[in-house]
Amino acid sequence: MLRNLFNRKTENLLEEQQAQIEEPETEPLVSEAAPEKQRGWFSRLKEGLAKTRNNIIGQISGLLRVGRTIDEELMEEIEEILILADVGVNTTLELMDNVREVVRERGLKDASELGEILKQEMLNVLGADTHINVNEGQPHTILVLGINGAGKTTTIGKLAHRFRSEGKRVLVAAGDTFRAAAVDQLAIWCDRAGVELIRGSEGADPAAVVFDAIAAAKSRQADLLIVDTAGRLHTKKPLMDELSKIGRVMGRAIPDSPHEVLLVLDGTAGQNAIMQAKVFNEAVPITGVAVTKLDGTAKGGIVIAVKKEIGAPVRLIGIGEKLDDLRDFVGRDFVEALFEREEVTED
Repeated sequence: MLRNLFNRKTENLLEEQQAQIEEPETEPLVSEAAPEKQRGWFSRLKEGLAKTRNNIIGQISGLLRVGRTIDEELMEEIEEILILADVGVNTTLELMDNVREVVRERGLKDASELGEILKQEMLNVLGADTHINVNEGQPHTILVLGINGAGKTTTIGKLAHRFRSEGKRVLVAAGDTFRAAAVDQLAIWCDRAGVELIRGSEGADPAAVVFDAIAAAKSRQADLLIVDTAGRLHTKKPLMDELSKIGRVMGRAIPDSPHEVLLVLDGTAGQNAIMQAKVFNEAVPITGVAVTKLDGTAKGGIVIAVKKEIGAPVRLIGIGEKLDDLRDFVGRDFVEALFEREEVTED
C-alpha cells in the first residue's frame, strides 16, 4: 500500500524537472529590518515551520491520544502521514521499523507514548550535525548547485554575508553565464553583502570564468570563493558536462577543490527535490545541502529525507528573506521546533 502511494506521488517527477522552463530566480530582495530583540532564532524557526508542524505533527498528534492502543493500523496511519509530508518512502519505512522495534523492546501499549520515540528516531535519521568550515592557508572553495528558482542566488548572497561578517575575505564567481538576469541578480546580492563578484561576458565558458575567479582569489588572498552555476535541467547532458568540467578546473587549480559541493533545494519542491539531487550528484558528488523556503511549505519532511535518500547531510536551512535568515542546520532544534506546541493563552 505504501509503495503504491509513493509511486502515485512521484510519477513523472523526473520528466517534469527535465522539462522545467528557464526562469530567473524571483525571490524578492527584502530590506534588512532592525534586530528583533524579543525573538531568538529558535522562535523564528518554530514560526517558520508552523505549516509543516500543523501538517505532520498536527495529524500525528490526533492519532496519539491517551487510551488508544498501539497496533499495526496506527503504525500504518503514521507512515502515510509521513510519506505525504515528503519524508519519503524509504526514510519513513526505516524510521517506523525502528519505532516498532523500540515499542517491542519496551513493551509499550499506549499510543501517547509514541511521540518522544518518533522525535528520537527522526534525530537518528538526521544523524550528527555537520557545518561548513573554511580551511586556512588557501582559498576555500564552495561550488553551489541547484535548479533555477530554488533560491541558489539568495543562498550565495547570504553565505557571502555570513562569512564576511566573520571577518573573512569572500569572492563570488558568476558561473551561470547564459542568463544575464542571473548574473545581475547575483551582483545585487554581492553588493548587499559587500563582497566582490567575478563575472565574464554573457555566454562565456563558465569554466573559464571560474578559472579567472580562482586566480583572482589567490592574488587577493581571499579566504573563500563561492562559485555559482547554471541550473537548466531541461538541458541535462550539456549541464552535467559543464558542471563536471568546472569541478575538474577547480581541482587542478586548488588541491582537493571544490572543498564543498553545496546543493540548494527548494523546500516546497518535495520529492521532486530528491530527484533533482540525484541528477546533480551524477555530475559532481554532493557534500552538503541547503534547504530553502521552509517557511513556505507544509511538507518540510523533505529535510528528514535528504540524508537518507542522497547520502549528504543538510548543512543549512533558510526560513526567510533577510541576509541572516540562512543558518546552520541543527537537527535537535529542527525536531524540537517541529514538535513544539503553541502556547494557549487565556483572557
